[in-house]
Amino acid sequence: MNRKIKLLWDFRGPDSGETARHHALHLSEFIKREKLPLLLSGHQTINEMHAVAYMVVEESMMIQIRDALLPHRGEVYEENPG
Repeated sequence: MNRKIKLLWDFRGPDSGETARHHALHLSEFIKREKLPLLLSGHQTINEMHAVAYMVVEESMMIQIRDALLPHRGEVYEENPG
């Protein structure tokens, strides 16, 4: 089974939530345009000064997508059982 990687783009400041939401829209457009077999994407507010946009991809595609989109960081994605 191929591991899944969560690519993250961090945004900080009072407008971070709105910026992350907007960035997530661009990620969705990229996914559709490139016809990627995507598992998950979106945005999340961590607190009022930090939010992230994210995309979960198969590890085999991570380098290709990383080089194209330049995420700030990545982590192994583990699905919650149940």
